[in-house]
Amino acid sequence: MATTYGPKVGRRKLRSAIRRAREASGLTQEQVATAMDWSLSKLIRIEAGYVSISTNDVKALLLHYQVTDPAEVAELVSLARVARQRTWWSQYRDSVPPAYFSYIGLEAEASGLSFYQSVGMPGLLQTPEYAQAVAKIVIPNFNDPSEAEASVALRIRRQREVLDRANPPTLDVVLDEATLHRQTGGTDVIRGQLRHLIALAENDHITIQVLPFTSPIYTPLGQFVIISFAGAEDPDVVYLESTGLEDVLDQPEAVMSHMQTFAGLRQAALSPTDSLARIAKLAGELD
Repeated sequence: MATTYGPKVGRRKLRSAIRRAREASGLTQEQVATAMDWSLSKLIRIEAGYVSISTNDVKALLLHYQVTDPAEVAELVSLARVARQRTWWSQYRDSVPPAYFSYIGLEAEASGLSFYQSVGMPGLLQTPEYAQAVAKIVIPNFNDPSEAEASVALRIRRQREVLDRANPPTLDVVLDEATLHRQTGGTDVIRGQLRHLIALAENDHITIQVLPFTSPIYTPLGQFVIISFAGAEDPDVVYLESTGLEDVLDQPEAVMSHMQTFAGLRQAALSPTDSLARIAKLAGELD
């Protein structure tokens, strides 16, 4: 049975196939851009996955690379069609940073998400009140109601699209204990957020662990998300998430470094049972 891909994963697979075909032909990007009468930046952006490519351009590229196998051509043309499909997050392209926009698409098609949070809660696990409090902190123009509402609405939409879908991804979350004590939004908001974490952890596909203050483990990598996909041929990706610094990493060395770091953090964290007990204790102390 053929694997069904979403637009984001489809574009990643297509860009990799196109780049491999060019390299196999022994051509440089400059040579191909000249032959296709394209700007060099256009080909660079296609191979980087920053822009989609039309089916006609795919066919022309493959012909130039002497890729003539009908099945291979048909598969790549199909991927080009998928990559150009409009998605629910397409409307946010011009209103959020490029890396964040890319992450939303990857998150929507992920089979697994591994979060390490040193500050705050993962967006997928935030209550509306907590998300509103975060927006007040990180959005410079928070006094503009439309911008604040749009930020919170997008976060809640992400939760609905990812967590409520028929086959939600597995979520493995490691929270630094400091995130549980930070009074974001005040007592009522953080109490509600802690209880929300406990309720979410009742789902079999969501695991929450707390890295205690007493842990000697420290990572200079900051907070991040490792994004995994169902297809074995689709490599993991890392999203770096912090105020003013968002980036998507797909270099194998960088991804492996973050995976090793996450494994160490999980091992050093409290067990899921003990973690939920600590969260419940803190929530109770706020009553």
